[in-house]
Amino acid sequence: MTYSSNSSRPRCLLVINPISGTQSKRGISAKCMRKLNREGIDVEVLYTEKGGDARLFAKKAAAKGYLGVIAAGGDGTVNEIATALRGTATALGIIPLGSGNGLARHLGLSMDASEAIDVIARRNILACDSCSVNDRTFVCTFGLGFDAAVSEKFSKSQHRGLLNYIKSALLEYTRFQPTEYEITADGHTFRFKAFIVAACNASQYGNNIFIAPMASIKDGLVDITIIHADTPLTQARVGVELVTGLVKDNMIIQTLRVKEAVIRRAEEGIAHIDGEPIMLGTEMNVRCNHGDLLMFTTGNKKPFRPLITPITYLNREIGSRIAALFRHKKS
Repeated sequence: MTYSSNSSRPRCLLVINPISGTQSKRGISAKCMRKLNREGIDVEVLYTEKGGDARLFAKKAAAKGYLGVIAAGGDGTVNEIATALRGTATALGIIPLGSGNGLARHLGLSMDASEAIDVIARRNILACDSCSVNDRTFVCTFGLGFDAAVSEKFSKSQHRGLLNYIKSALLEYTRFQPTEYEITADGHTFRFKAFIVAACNASQYGNNIFIAPMASIKDGLVDITIIHADTPLTQARVGVELVTGLVKDNMIIQTLRVKEAVIRRAEEGIAHIDGEPIMLGTEMNVRCNHGDLLMFTTGNKKPFRPLITPITYLNREIGSRIAALFRHKKS
């Protein structure tokens, strides 16, 4: 544990997951402490050793009245901390160091750690939504079907990163069979066979794969994206639209925007919550919890524009990685 203390100043807890993603965590604690100390914020640093640590650390920090808890890791670390901070006056900050970084990308955060820390230093805090499925929190996406099967396969892999995720997806695609679902929402019931059913608080899974491009984390609604069963060729085309953000133009994709919904399937099976695989039963109650989670944000996120937004994100990430590489060489 590292701690920089001045009792008259606000405090943040930095929680580092040393095994998340593929990026090095070296120097993150020193960089965060240096930048935030300069802005009048004291920093405590803790490292996770097992699942559940981040949630426990965050719960204790919120009870002590910390200004924020900063997740230095991936979406799993973010989920644990968000679960503990819901309904508290302590804000969630993110230094994206995972494989997908879905929520960070939705918020428009830089994938460069230094720039992400700058967002926290500016203390622009907004009340945002969280969502839940059977009382389990998700802040990005909850999924059933193909994406859940890929998450399970990816979790068992010894290697992380986007390329290995794509490999897991391609292998699963060759054998995956769509499932029958029933969704009840806003007094209506829908029955269908689907390739994917994804309940989304944020717009993407991660790696700029936009499963719900128009989703907002401040509107009090959960976007349920349904990719209906169809021919293999038509379903393969969906992959292109998830990257370009053109999902609304695909005839086999349907979106419901609701406050809550009940999703049913014939048998229990695998699901994923913010990318982490989990076994769930036959009935899932999904709900948006409006404004119950404070987050450090850029404060200037622009509306999503198909093609334009994905290209802008990609260019910015390439620029940030090049700048970070030059900084590393200089140091």
